[in-house]
Amino acid sequence: MKKRALISVYKKDGIVEFAKVLTEKYNYEIISTGGTAELLKKNNISAIEVSELTKCPEMLEGRVKTLHPVVHAGLLARRDKPEHMSTIENLNIKPIDMVVINLYPFQEIAASLEVSLETVIENIDIGGPSMLRSAAKNYSAVTVVCDSRDYDIVLKSLSENNGNVTLLLKEKLMVRAFQATSLYDDAISNFFSRYFSKDKSSLNGNPKDFQENLNLNLKLKQTLRYGENPHQKAALYLSLNTTSGLANAKILQGKELSFNNYLDLESAWNIASEFDVKTPASVIVKHNNPCGVAIAPTLLHAYIEALSADPVSAFGGIVAFNGSVENGLASELVKIFLEAVIAPDYSEGALDIFKRKPNLRVLKIQPGITQERQFDIKKIGEGYLIQDLNNKTLDINNLKVVTKRKPTNEEMIDLIFAWKICKHVKSNAIVIAKDGKTLGVGGGQTSRVASVEIALNQASFNAKNAVMASDAFFPFKDSIEIAASAEISAIIQPGGSIKDPEVIEACDKYGIAMVFTGIRHFRH
Repeated sequence: MKKRALISVYKKDGIVEFAKVLTEKYNYEIISTGGTAELLKKNNISAIEVSELTKCPEMLEGRVKTLHPVVHAGLLARRDKPEHMSTIENLNIKPIDMVVINLYPFQEIAASLEVSLETVIENIDIGGPSMLRSAAKNYSAVTVVCDSRDYDIVLKSLSENNGNVTLLLKEKLMVRAFQATSLYDDAISNFFSRYFSKDKSSLNGNPKDFQENLNLNLKLKQTLRYGENPHQKAALYLSLNTTSGLANAKILQGKELSFNNYLDLESAWNIASEFDVKTPASVIVKHNNPCGVAIAPTLLHAYIEALSADPVSAFGGIVAFNGSVENGLASELVKIFLEAVIAPDYSEGALDIFKRKPNLRVLKIQPGITQERQFDIKKIGEGYLIQDLNNKTLDINNLKVVTKRKPTNEEMIDLIFAWKICKHVKSNAIVIAKDGKTLGVGGGQTSRVASVEIALNQASFNAKNAVMASDAFFPFKDSIEIAASAEISAIIQPGGSIKDPEVIEACDKYGIAMVFTGIRHFRH
């Protein structure tokens, strides 16, 4: 009896060549549907239409075509059970030995910002996942292929095993099929959970910000050398159907990226993204904290200023830019040891210059623009903490000057600059800045006053007439007194402490301008 393969694919790359080998070399009989059958016949590959097999026409505009006992009994009948085989024989149903299917592109369609709900719904594949699941359930008898990248693997197995696919390969393909249908269902569930929860209530009538079940829908992109330390295994997973962000960045040259490199690159890029492209910004990060940040008329100028902020820490750091890296900037970057550079674009000359340092990792990133809700996810023992991303920005009109002295225009510009950086420093976070450049960064301390001291010590005599940003309120006036001794001229902080009057009084005593944002930026 001829073996049978049911082929019905949305993405048709490689299918003609694959089907031709099945029919010409291994004498398979092909069953197919719609556009796939038409393509095969155009290429002189015989194919039985599913409707001919089932004696039932496609109906409801193609919504129903493979949901039929002739198809699913042919897939699910166990070859090792005589009663199964006699049942399908009595019903004149023949076994199907291979299923080759990929699904309607629901994820790609749903990701479009302008797609209609009707179009999204029509791209929910029903028959495809059903056949994949039936074939995968009976994997010992049925080879299930859901990805064109597996065509060559299947053909190789057929070639090496007298026209048979090994059980080991069938097992692997079965797992891939269930993974594919699981991810597909997750994508549908996530889309409609978001879609129908907009400005609506949950099933029990209470407003609901977070869906009942959250599926992350991730795909393995690559395994990494190791995690934070050599004894920890690590991998990079990718959100499906995305093109922007660090996980999708193009690596133009350099050594393989490590787990820690990715963490530092994300921190550096997030800070650079705080600034509009019209404001050239350079960010140097070390151990997931900024050690030098500057804005200037050009990226080259910004980098030189950022480097001068803390040249010791910058050694072996990660550098991010919010604009294109040109030749002159590249020439400066190769003068010291850096782990990686990330930017939206590079000149050809800059890329040639980077080749002098072949181990330097150079990444090109596409800035992300999304209307989907984004989450920050942290793992705890047997659970996950999930929150919205901290993308709150300052509205200058909502800033509140609480001291007798108001900041000058120059101080206000520096205050806003320092505030943007402070958001990305481990709490308790303090940033000292002047003239669009960080002078001192204190973070990750158990007391705010300790962070103030670290930042001011780093800034040294440059702290005179500089500004200071704090990610949360000052619980006591001691930090203000230390800032005053370094001649800090203005401070920006959220406010909200019961000691605010005492803190404001201390600022007035020393002639320091203070601005309240009403926004806290803890980063644990």
